[in-house]
Amino acid sequence: MYIVDKQIAVLVPCYNEEQTIYEVVSAFKRVLSDAIVYVYDNNSTDQTAVIAKQAGAIVRHEYRQGKGNVVRSMFRDIKADCYVMVDGDNTYPADVVKEMCRLILEGKADMVIGDRLSSTYFSENKRRFHNFGNDMVRRVINFLWKPKEPIFDVMTGLRVFSPLFVKSFPVLSQGFEVETEMTIHALDNNLLIRSIPVMYRDRPEGSQSKLKTYSDGAKVLLTIFNLFRDYKPLKFFGTLAVLLATVSLILFLPVFSEFLHTGLVPRFPTLIVSVVMMLAAFLSVVCGLILDTNAKNNRKNFEIQMNILKLLLKKRV
Repeated sequence: MYIVDKQIAVLVPCYNEEQTIYEVVSAFKRVLSDAIVYVYDNNSTDQTAVIAKQAGAIVRHEYRQGKGNVVRSMFRDIKADCYVMVDGDNTYPADVVKEMCRLILEGKADMVIGDRLSSTYFSENKRRFHNFGNDMVRRVINFLWKPKEPIFDVMTGLRVFSPLFVKSFPVLSQGFEVETEMTIHALDNNLLIRSIPVMYRDRPEGSQSKLKTYSDGAKVLLTIFNLFRDYKPLKFFGTLAVLLATVSLILFLPVFSEFLHTGLVPRFPTLIVSVVMMLAAFLSVVCGLILDTNAKNNRKNFEIQMNILKLLLKKRV
């Protein structure tokens, strides 16, 4: 079978999940019997680490707070042929991961997304604003990046990765924005993405979500904004230039029309503002062109690095 002789690592980032971590570790060890389960404890104040160890997991500690920091350490430390990353809240079923791992090990994907939003998420999740936020984030990313196959779930806590993805992904964020970073990294660098619907279940009673609805939601949207500016600067600054030029013309045309009829410019401050805004539009286009060249050069360097990384990974195998 495709899993034989392949090293699979199950990575579980955790913060205060003593109520659910035993079930998560046990379920994934049962489904992937030869996999190694790593629980990365992120300064939990409860018995998460102790219970995870009792369940048979290898427990490691990440002292920098935030999911992004945990993911950075996991990806940097662990070597495997296939990486399963799952939240420790027992909201994701383990029985789907064999199919997800198969896609990775057969080279059919670099990242497989456990898609909650196409199945039971909206009926199971009790936090209404989370429903709205998840839907908005996926719509924004699909609109800005326009992938051939739409991304159905950006913020899911169940993903499976290839070694190529794990070792090439630069983790820049510290918190929950890392999931958005992963998706955009894969989209922008033309990595293979697949989605598999999963039967999401809500957290058990007494288990609390660590996601801060408003502050973390704002950070996710800011991350999308920043990554769109960094990865697609010509579109970003070109759009800004069109807006500035449009406002400039709206201000300028009445002043110019009046000048043609009377030979006077009674609204001189309006003329100055319109000229400044047109100059800003021109500078925005110039910035977009320069940064787009830089982004293309970065993409070329990334492709070369990916080739080298692939050779190194083959030698390791």
